[in-house]
Amino acid sequence: MTTGFAAALGTWRDRRGPLAQTLAAAVREAVVDGRLPAGTRLPSERELARVLDISRGTVVAALALLRDDGWLHTRHGSGSLVRLPARLTERTTPWSLDRGGAGDADLDLTLALTAAPHEAYLTALGRAAERSAALLVDSGIATAGLPRLRELLADRYTREGLATRPEQILVTSGAQAALTLLLDHLHTDRRRPVAVESPSYPGALAVLRARKARLLPVPVTSDAGWDTAHLATAVRTREPRLAYLIPDFQNPTGAHMDAATRAEIARLPLTVIADETMRDLDLRTRPGTEPHLAGPRVIQIGSASKTVWSGLRVGWIRATADVVRHLRQSPLQAQLSPPPLEQLIAAELLGDGLDEMLADRRARLRAQRDHLAGLLDGTGWTYTIPQGGLSLWPHLGPTTSATDLAARAARLGLAVTPGPHFAADRTTLTHHLRLPFTATPDVLSRAVHLLRRCAEPEVHRFVTA
Repeated sequence: MTTGFAAALGTWRDRRGPLAQTLAAAVREAVVDGRLPAGTRLPSERELARVLDISRGTVVAALALLRDDGWLHTRHGSGSLVRLPARLTERTTPWSLDRGGAGDADLDLTLALTAAPHEAYLTALGRAAERSAALLVDSGIATAGLPRLRELLADRYTREGLATRPEQILVTSGAQAALTLLLDHLHTDRRRPVAVESPSYPGALAVLRARKARLLPVPVTSDAGWDTAHLATAVRTREPRLAYLIPDFQNPTGAHMDAATRAEIARLPLTVIADETMRDLDLRTRPGTEPHLAGPRVIQIGSASKTVWSGLRVGWIRATADVVRHLRQSPLQAQLSPPPLEQLIAAELLGDGLDEMLADRRARLRAQRDHLAGLLDGTGWTYTIPQGGLSLWPHLGPTTSATDLAARAARLGLAVTPGPHFAADRTTLTHHLRLPFTATPDVLSRAVHLLRRCAEPEVHRFVTA
C-alpha cells in the first residue's frame, strides 16, 4: 500500500518550495485527479518517511497542512483517511470553475452549472449498484426508460396536478436530447418558423439552428414576462406550428409564467415544447404551486442536470402515449437514450430524498442570489431579482455594450456571457449580461469587483453626461 501511495504522488519532489508544502500539494492533486481515491487510509508517519525518503518531521508537517485544510481526517487509534474538504463537497457549483473553466480565464461565470449533492449522490450511486444485478442479465439496449424511473416521473407529474401514466414518459440523455428528438418528429415543414423566446437558452437555440429552423422571436423580460399579445399575433400572421418556451424561471431572465398566461398560451393553435428544466429551482421562501404549462398540444421536457448535477445526463419527455410510441420508432432515440446505470442513479436521487436535497440546494442558491444582488448595488445596472432559476439578467444601461464589457473582463481573467448569445438573431440584447449565482460568495465577490473595474469608465461617462 505504501508503494502505491508513493506512486500516486508522481514526481512531487521535482517541484520548488518546502518539502512539506509540495508533499501536501501532491496529495491534494492526487485526490482530485482520482489517483488517490477519497477514503484511502494513509500509511503510518514512520512508514511514509521511509518510503518517501524524507524526515518524519516533514511528513508530520505535510499531514498537518492537509488536516487543517480539510483534506485529511484523523481518528485516534484508527489512522488518517484522505477526503475531499467540505468547501468542495458542500457547494452548488463545480469547484473547477473557481479556477477558470473557459480557456485562459481565472474565473468563469459563463456556465450556470450545478455541482452534485455530494453525499446524496454517493448514497444513490451505492444503491443503484445494489439494484443493477437484474440489468446485467438483460441486453442493456435503449428502451423508453427503466420502468421504475418512468413510474417515478409519472407520479411526480400526477402529484403536481398533471395526471400522467408511465407510458407517457420517454427518458432521454438530457433536455437537449429531448428537444432534438422532438424536433426530428415535429419540425417537418422547414418553411414554417419556430417561435422562441428572446432571450432564450443558447443550447436550445443551437439545436434549432442545427436543424435549419427559422426562428421567430417573442419578447420575454424579467419584470413583465411574456408578451402574449405579440405571440398571438405572430401565430396568426406567421403561422408557426411549433414553439419552444421556458415557463418556469426562464433562462436567462428568471421570469416565471403565471397561471393565466399558461392557460392563454395553451389555447394557441400550435404545439408548445415547455422546457421545465428549472421548475424545481423555486427560490421563494414558500415554493409556489403554479400549474404546469399543459394542454392537448403541450409537451413537457425536463432534466436532472440543473436540479441535481450537470453530469447526470438524464432527461425526459412527457407527452401523449401516441407521441411517445412515435418517438421510440425514431432512429435517433437509441442515440439519445442514457445508459441504464445512469437511470438507476436518477431514480434514487429523484425519489424519496428529493425534497430534502432540494431544500438544501434552494437555501444555498437563495443566499448566493441575494449576495450577488447586493454586490451589484451602486453599479447603475437594473435588474429584477428572480424568484427562481440560476442567474441574474442585468441591463447595463444605454451606453454600455455587454460585448465590450465582456471583452474587458476577459483581459482581467473573468469570463462572462453578453446578451447577444441569448438572442434569436444573435445581434440584439447588446446591453444585457447573464450572471449566474451558482458560484460561491467569494467567487461572486471577486467577479463583481472585476466587473466594476471594467465598467468604471462607462459608468463615469453615463453619469457626467
